[in-house]
Amino acid sequence: MLFLTPTVLKNLSKKPATRKYPFVVREPFDNYRGELVINASECILCGSCMRKCPSLCITVDKTAETWECDPYACIYCGHCVTVCPTHCLSMKNVHRAPAPKKINILEHGEAPKKKKKEEGAE
Repeated sequence: MLFLTPTVLKNLSKKPATRKYPFVVREPFDNYRGELVINASECILCGSCMRKCPSLCITVDKTAETWECDPYACIYCGHCVTVCPTHCLSMKNVHRAPAPKKINILEHGEAPKKKKKEEGAE
């Protein structure tokens, strides 16, 4: 027991080695890929983000015009952001806040309407 005394005294005189998260949050690193954000008004519901997602956390339903993401399944790789043709997906450089229950991100967009061919045009 006596051989632990110097270590105990040394640790009592120093600051704690850990932070009291979520009350004390450190700044994110450069190029940190944080929370996934969508601008639903620009989304054309093409589904390319859903097809390229390695964790299959994104679901696009063109008939219901919805875009859904499960942030607990997301691995924050950023593939969906790079393949989006309209650049409506982005990643904030902040940590997702702790939540007491699981909440999926559900956004309603509007699929672009098909253009009708003009009559008489060749």
